[in-house]
Amino acid sequence: MLRAPSAVQDCAAVEEYQEKSAARRAVEGVLAWSWCRVGGQWFAGTDDYVYLTLEGTAGCSERHLLDKPFYNDFERGAVDSYDVTVEEDLGEIQLIKIEKRKYWYQDDWYLKYMTVKTPVGDYLEFPCYRWITDEKEIVLRDGRAKLPRDDKTQILKQHRRKELETRQKMYRWKEWHPGFPLSIDAHSHSDLPRDIQFDNEKGVDFILNYSKAMENLYVNRFMHMFQSSWSDFADFERIFVRISNTISEYVMQHWKEDFMFGYQFLNGCNPVLIRRCTEIPKKLPVTMDMVECSLERNLTLEEEVKQGNIFIVDYELLDGVDANKTDPCTIQYLAAPICLLYKNLENKIVPIAIQLGQEPGPDNPIFLPSDATYDWLLAKIWVRSSDFHIHQTVTHLLRTHLVSEVFSIAMFRQLPAVHPLFKLLVPHMRFTIAINTKAREQLICECGLFDKANATGGGGHVQMVQKAMKDLTYSSLCFPEEIKAKGMDSKEDVPYYYYRDDGIKVWEAIKSFAEDVIQIYYESDEVVCEDVELQAFVKDIYVYGMRGVKASGFPKMIRTREKLAEYLTVIIFTTSAQHAAVNFGQYDWCSWIPNAPPTMRCPPPTEKGTVTIEQIVESLPDRGRSCWHLGAVWALSQFQDNELFLGMYPDEHFVEKPVKEAMAKFRKNLDEIVNAIAERNKNKKLPYYYLSPDRIPNSVAV
Repeated sequence: MLRAPSAVQDCAAVEEYQEKSAARRAVEGVLAWSWCRVGGQWFAGTDDYVYLTLEGTAGCSERHLLDKPFYNDFERGAVDSYDVTVEEDLGEIQLIKIEKRKYWYQDDWYLKYMTVKTPVGDYLEFPCYRWITDEKEIVLRDGRAKLPRDDKTQILKQHRRKELETRQKMYRWKEWHPGFPLSIDAHSHSDLPRDIQFDNEKGVDFILNYSKAMENLYVNRFMHMFQSSWSDFADFERIFVRISNTISEYVMQHWKEDFMFGYQFLNGCNPVLIRRCTEIPKKLPVTMDMVECSLERNLTLEEEVKQGNIFIVDYELLDGVDANKTDPCTIQYLAAPICLLYKNLENKIVPIAIQLGQEPGPDNPIFLPSDATYDWLLAKIWVRSSDFHIHQTVTHLLRTHLVSEVFSIAMFRQLPAVHPLFKLLVPHMRFTIAINTKAREQLICECGLFDKANATGGGGHVQMVQKAMKDLTYSSLCFPEEIKAKGMDSKEDVPYYYYRDDGIKVWEAIKSFAEDVIQIYYESDEVVCEDVELQAFVKDIYVYGMRGVKASGFPKMIRTREKLAEYLTVIIFTTSAQHAAVNFGQYDWCSWIPNAPPTMRCPPPTEKGTVTIEQIVESLPDRGRSCWHLGAVWALSQFQDNELFLGMYPDEHFVEKPVKEAMAKFRKNLDEIVNAIAERNKNKKLPYYYLSPDRIPNSVAV
């Protein structure tokens, strides 16, 4: 009996299994059976003529029309079977060719896979998961993953090379803005290769989705009221959808409190900026007299710093960024604040000093909790607004969307479908290039939706990405390493940092899965070095994604299995968990406008004791911009229809038993994390669930 090796056995056992199996996979008789599975997407079926050709080591069959009399072939979601007569001995089947020819009008067809049963009873599965458009043909290999060195015959080597040559013509790099990571060369979603387009483009139309969101939220009556201010804080409730016992309602009720302000740096939708303060910067001249009433341990400020109780968030990147000038009727403002925070005796992180500009001076006072109520509140609002801008443009756009697109393009250009790393990564690239192209087309383009409500619209967001590129390093994408670099790794010192705790668990689960897959296909570090396709993939990311900047720390080459496991973990974690952590909480934390103003209409205060409630309300976004903002954070926080979450792999690119066992182990580990998070969140007023694997989509698709 032929037995498949487990996921932890060595590569030699896998090779023996595959060779014995292959020896039995020849078409030696006169009849073979084939069946194909059509995708379940809308318009996946076809009425066109479909032909099948089998190509083996000993020859090539005739072209066979796949058709059954009085039967509607290739309908959406169907599994159709056909008898194929083969007169000649083909030897071991190497490839199958599928041709589509027009019947009445051009009719695209989505084929999931085709299975061939040989006369001796063996089944050969040929994964496709692609659209066949126009009158074209595709050539497929069977589903066993192969490294370049595994291909011994010229026909397989040639197929591998031709696939990459074709892909490299389709997936071309292009500079959207100077200094940005390169992106796909496409002006619109319809320009993209059909295989990576959304199934339903209307579902990701930003203009349509924002309008629908505002209609569903009953705020469309306000959306054109630009320059019209709200009356007071309570007036914002007219557009706030109150959903009982949710985070958004809790934020609305507690947003003024210092605890809520500090908590968001740990577990809000931008929990990546806070770091332990090892020295008070000279540009923030805080004295002991200023903060003494906020410190609870009878220690000096310097002693609190040494004990690790002081934290800092610095929005220096916003300094010098141009504010939005697209609406001449509304002057908009930005600030680059510095916020000092303190861990009190209850282990809560609370603010103790805020300076709204980078340069200290008499017109840039340091605001304190002991100041007048509205002085302190407005200073915190300015920090929340600055945090929103950094979150949207750097944390979210650059460090998840644009980086994931780099991974996607490089994968399609350098890894053929038969490569095990293509099979591993492709579920995590689903729709990423498409959503980014749609964003460049409608959202972040000149005069796009981003300009309507955001103070960094009109070009400021472009400046921010260009400035942030210097901090986009490989180590900063290694989750545990980045947490440690910020001094935030100790659970004892910072006990309620759920973003860190859950992120580490998900990172380790992904890394364990990557290690299991690597163990199956790479028997040694030498095999890693010899994989020319892997090395080309890594080089593409470094040269085009990171623009060849040595300081980025991105490797030009992978030399060990250990480094490869880390590299793959960076890719999968960034495209799944990191995006989920910073995207799907946007409505929770940003729907209450005063907690995350997308723009400010008055300049930052330059002195204390003058701020009034009227001034604060006048500074906040007007009615029209508030509604656009609300629609945006609602739309961006929704999962895709038929979302695929982490560990869900319905498209079976892998057919080998050892990999399927590794997938099952991965899902088991993820289920344990889901259960642990659910248990922790019980009875919490502020549950943290953004990194629960059952809420982490496989890819960046929204």
